[in-house]
Amino acid sequence: MRTGIEWNPENDLDAGFRQLDEFRRSGYDCIDFQCFCHTENMFFGAEPEVSRLLGAVKKAVSDAGMQISQTHGPWRWPPRDATKQDRDERFEKMARSLYGTAALGCKNMVIHPIMPFGDNQNPHPDEFMEINLEFFGRLTEEAEKAGVVINFENMPMPALTLATPYQILDFAKRINSPYFRVCLDTGHCAVTKNDPADAVRAIGKEYLYTLHVHDNDGRGDFHWLPGTGVINWEEFSKALREIEFEGVFSLETNVKPDGLTPEEYEAKKRELAATVKKLAG
Repeated sequence: MRTGIEWNPENDLDAGFRQLDEFRRSGYDCIDFQCFCHTENMFFGAEPEVSRLLGAVKKAVSDAGMQISQTHGPWRWPPRDATKQDRDERFEKMARSLYGTAALGCKNMVIHPIMPFGDNQNPHPDEFMEINLEFFGRLTEEAEKAGVVINFENMPMPALTLATPYQILDFAKRINSPYFRVCLDTGHCAVTKNDPADAVRAIGKEYLYTLHVHDNDGRGDFHWLPGTGVINWEEFSKALREIEFEGVFSLETNVKPDGLTPEEYEAKKRELAATVKKLAG
């Protein structure tokens, strides 16, 4: 199984390009490109400039001997999906991200549900579901045109109708398209009290396309390193092997330099890469 790590160089592309060599030396094969996450950044500027930027990113990743295995589509914090105008603006950015993902030579874009009533409340579950079905039904048509699969992510907000991996899987089956599949976020599983290994087995190889790998204490979405929280990583790794998962064991976390000497920082990064390689088998 290949291994990957999150990468978001939107504020300093030159520094980001240098980081790619570090990732490769550590043994990672793939990149989770997260620059589409925020709706206001340079990757949503004028089309000629965006094309130039995407071309530079694609070349830098290739020159580093790596591959962009997944991107992360735009969302807002706090959520702003309550009005049709808000959702139309987000749809336009998501569609642009799909075509941007294709331009990067990538086949998978991860995205969150629409949250019209806030991030952890759902006073109108039927309307919530109708809004998401309409929105992602249309977006899946764009995904097919772009040749990119939407990977719908489970969330750490238990009150939402679309939060647990099982709810996300049921939704994907309702969309009923090969261009709409599942991203399993291990940390979000822990917050909603769902075992990630059980979720892997339930979703199965047909629907499980991408991963967001990180840990926490089972209460908050802290994006800790694997092995520093409550998740049973050996069982998770075993479950991926059981279903013959063909995707990338992709981290949505990294070592933070805070409080570490340069030597300790480098040692921690090497330790993390070795842990990921072991878990990926």
